[in-house]
Amino acid sequence: MRYPNKIRKENLNSIINYKNRGMSLENALNITNKYYLDNDIAVIYKKPTPIKVLNTMYKTGKKQMITEAYYQEKSTTDYNGIYKGKYIDFEAKETTNKLSFPLSNIHIHQIKHIKRVLDHGGIAFIIVMFASINKIYLMPGDILYKNKDNKRILLSQFEKDGYEIKEKANLMIDYLKIIDTLYII
Repeated sequence: MRYPNKIRKENLNSIINYKNRGMSLENALNITNKYYLDNDIAVIYKKPTPIKVLNTMYKTGKKQMITEAYYQEKSTTDYNGIYKGKYIDFEAKETTNKLSFPLSNIHIHQIKHIKRVLDHGGIAFIIVMFASINKIYLMPGDILYKNKDNKRILLSQFEKDGYEIKEKANLMIDYLKIIDTLYII
């Protein structure tokens, strides 16, 4: 079937864009963290990836655009902050896999960072969204670290050792409810 401008339907379906994969989880977490901040519950922010700007140019007016940059150093995790006097640090990932979370989706330096946070008394974990089955889990950092040499963590292990987070109607992912029960804060 041909659509306007002679675009074939098969071509539309075959284009895969990985650029924004995982953005729905990230957007929901950003909404959640804004709610926590606005209601004085916690102060948790998305960490920017550190880049070194080499070149910029001015667009119309005073807006400056980065034209050349590189990653300055390896990023640690996606989010960090403080909740009830405790440091919190976590990584958020999304997978379309129905049965497992491939550990290739998280870098070993991130897993080691999570372990360091735990060793210093902080709270560290990953939040994984299994998009194809619409389930979100919080997996404590110590369980993640124990599995660091595996290729994947099975969904059954998330069900056993992790904690399912029920998404609320307003797109919130209330992960602090689980932190309260895990760490009795």
